[in-house]
Amino acid sequence: MAQGKRVSVDISGEALAAIRALGAAARQARLAAGEGQSAAAARLGVHVQTIGRVEAGEPGVAIGHVLGLLALYGVEVTCRPNAGGSPAAANAAS
Repeated sequence: MAQGKRVSVDISGEALAAIRALGAAARQARLAAGEGQSAAAARLGVHVQTIGRVEAGEPGVAIGHVLGLLALYGVEVTCRPNAGGSPAAANAAS
């Protein structure tokens, strides 16, 4: 697992890939805007290391930081359930 804050549960490979994709999208949007990590950090009100952790796809970064960084650069994120449902949703329904 990536360095950073510990995550107390096992995260599926699918979820880790999604986290990494969000980080890559954030980095791509920031670079397309011509800004450095320090400028992004100042705009978001976080430490520059947080921007690096988001862009690296570290799973322990606060979701608000991830979504906030994406929003700064106009990247919209949409959530929807998996077509087959998820084990977590099935357990919650039981």
